[in-house]
Amino acid sequence: MQAMKSEIRDGMQVDWDAPIKMDDGVVLRADVFRPLGDGKYPVIITYGPYAKGLDFAEGYKSQWTRLIKAVPDTLKGSSNIYQNWELVDPEKWVPDGYAIVRVDSRGAGRSPGIIDSWSAREAHDFHDCIEWAGTQSWSNGKVGINGISYYAMNQWQVGALQPPHLAAMCIWEGASDYYRELTRHGGILCDFLGDWFNRQVLTVQYGVGDNGARSKVTGDTIAGPETLSAEQLKKNRADVDGEALRRPLIDDYYRARMPDFSKIKVPLLSAGNWGGQGLHPRGNFEGYLRAASTQKWLEVHGDTHFTHFYSNYGAALQRKFFAHFLKGENSGWDQQPKVSLNVRWPGEKFVLRAENEWPLARTQWTPYYLQPAGHGLATSAPQEATTLAYETTGDGYTFSTPPMTSDLEITGPVAAKLWLSSDTTDADVIVALRVYDPAGTEVVFIGSNDPRTPVGLGWLRASQRKLDAPETKPYRPLHTHDDIQPLTPGTPVELDVEVWPTSIVVPKGYRIAFTVRGKDYEFDGTDAGVAHAPYPMKGVGPFTHTHPEDRPAKIFGGKNTLHFAPGKMPYVLLPVIPAK
Repeated sequence: MQAMKSEIRDGMQVDWDAPIKMDDGVVLRADVFRPLGDGKYPVIITYGPYAKGLDFAEGYKSQWTRLIKAVPDTLKGSSNIYQNWELVDPEKWVPDGYAIVRVDSRGAGRSPGIIDSWSAREAHDFHDCIEWAGTQSWSNGKVGINGISYYAMNQWQVGALQPPHLAAMCIWEGASDYYRELTRHGGILCDFLGDWFNRQVLTVQYGVGDNGARSKVTGDTIAGPETLSAEQLKKNRADVDGEALRRPLIDDYYRARMPDFSKIKVPLLSAGNWGGQGLHPRGNFEGYLRAASTQKWLEVHGDTHFTHFYSNYGAALQRKFFAHFLKGENSGWDQQPKVSLNVRWPGEKFVLRAENEWPLARTQWTPYYLQPAGHGLATSAPQEATTLAYETTGDGYTFSTPPMTSDLEITGPVAAKLWLSSDTTDADVIVALRVYDPAGTEVVFIGSNDPRTPVGLGWLRASQRKLDAPETKPYRPLHTHDDIQPLTPGTPVELDVEVWPTSIVVPKGYRIAFTVRGKDYEFDGTDAGVAHAPYPMKGVGPFTHTHPEDRPAKIFGGKNTLHFAPGKMPYVLLPVIPAK
């Protein structure tokens, strides 16, 4: 039986493995870092599967190396021995009067049980952990949540459960739609889930014990005090990637992992990353728009998945937000714009701009038509009926504008309208919005999970083209993914492809391009070769779509054809923002 250990170190009162009993008797374990003395403090809590005892620098070498290079201030004012992947540093938050609570989720780290990621059980556990934190002797009764990715995604879920002591949520790069954003992009199975689960979760599953790492601080095994057999470990985890493979359509399994946004009423800050195509940014926009909270803010930035969570810019934003809602201080948050956008320019340049809404009310929704002759991209529709065929295993077609005659800003959701046929009964369509400089070199950006991301990406399986009519907007189609409508070989169907929100100012002399293909985007075929990287980085990081069971070559390895006809000319709808 694990016992809680308490000690004073580095100016903090620390409780290791504090027990939190769930309604079914399972006892989860949390580390609590709080100011010295008997005061009552606001709480920042997180719940997730990455092992609260795993050192950031050791467990995530590639990310830590890039973080301290991009944000060297991370190393200042802290010993950094309590740094956890995607979480706040208690050495920097406890002196400011916060209690930091890190809970190992059920079945992970030092919490026993069965791992079932983003399940209703996990959300219920998180609810009860929040209530535990809000009623401890050292708590002022106000609990906030702050973390990246997993620690952001489950905020949408637990927020909908309305725990009484939850007072504020900072959802930093957190997807909100388990089907559309995590497991199946446009209905196409993403390789990420299985890779992520095996690499980041199974290695710290409760029961790995002596076969895993030990805490640099306590010396304890980070993945449970007991060491279980491989057979028992397998019994103690759900088959998350197998379920995604076996379930091509949205059903009760997926719905149980999707929040009811109408029940999210707590104040929230949704912080997204333009370069996160493949996982998070869509959720930050959709969650911001759909949440019923009357007090909600949107912020969007660039760079890696973790840079601005730890940068002075990001940390100051978080502190201002929580000081207002957890401490009741006059932090200046009442002057915070509802929408804050770091508008992108080539060369990793960002210009912070305050806005009032999303999408921007002054957007000029402009269709750019694909031009079959010369593969151009223009605001006027072509006149001739024709077709363009491409091998799905090749590079497809790229359509490009002439050089811009003046700067052009594109900021907002993007959508493509295509008419396409296949020589089989289905087709996977992958599109990319791109920008090229005057020399003809593609402009790419440091993305959340890849250092060379394009401006925008979209995906759609043609047999799952059915739209949710009430929820669909011209600039943001929404597919039901509840029905399979096979193609008749050679017969075109109308496809509405969602391209996740983006921002780019295309300077004078640069060109906009739009690519349609049958396989994943790659920058130039080479791996960026980031040190200690756990996966290839060719333009989309781990968010590839290559599973042979989901994409059998006999169906998806043939030829697709784009169709051009009067009244049915393919285009991409761009959110052009006029200068103020």
